[in-house]
Amino acid sequence: MTEASLNVDAITAGYRGRPVLRDVSLSVPEGKVVGIVGPNGHGKTTLLRCISGMLPLSSGQIVFRDRILKGLAIEKIAELGVIHIPQGDLIFPDMSVRDNLLMGAYMPAAYANVEQHLNAVHDLFPVLLERRDQIASTLSGGERRMLGIGRGLMCGGRLLMIDEPSLGLAPIVIEQIYAVLNELKREGRTILLVEENAARMLDLVDDIYLLDHGELVWNGTPAEFEERQEVLETYLGADL
Repeated sequence: MTEASLNVDAITAGYRGRPVLRDVSLSVPEGKVVGIVGPNGHGKTTLLRCISGMLPLSSGQIVFRDRILKGLAIEKIAELGVIHIPQGDLIFPDMSVRDNLLMGAYMPAAYANVEQHLNAVHDLFPVLLERRDQIASTLSGGERRMLGIGRGLMCGGRLLMIDEPSLGLAPIVIEQIYAVLNELKREGRTILLVEENAARMLDLVDDIYLLDHGELVWNGTPAEFEERQEVLETYLGADL
């Protein structure tokens, strides 16, 4: 049995005393890709924020490689190798592409291997090498998303948590993004991936969790997910 890199055990959390997640448990095995799907506004992003330390837990526990994360500062969790790549285009718009990437290597261990990380990101996203001196705000939407993911990869993390990488992008750009995610999987990276559209991740993930109204209502393999038509219709309003 593959050792778990991340264990989330019965966590409850929310905002201003209002719970968003209720008794959520999941595990991410080392070297595997785990997907979280579900309707918008039902707790997927909140779950990632809890793991990365952005949002405190009301109850429950999170363990990463035998280290308890509850109560640790965001930067300490990142130093342990938990890297949160948020949805949207959260880049430094007035900085160059290269400087944006270098900001991702702010931790001493990452900066010690900064050129190695830069080369790896450029191999995955050649357009970022072509645009290295360009101001980030002038990039296209797809290029900005690549930059955001690339900046996260500059940390050299042990667990990559990627939130809605395809959100708002053209189909051809989504294909490029997922080609990179597949390459990261081939490299043996451990990934926790959030998407609203399950169809995009079925060929990538090893396991899927379905989050509905802050609760995990189903878990299984992609093949099992495709067989559960009632799950698709009830929770996603979709037909694969």
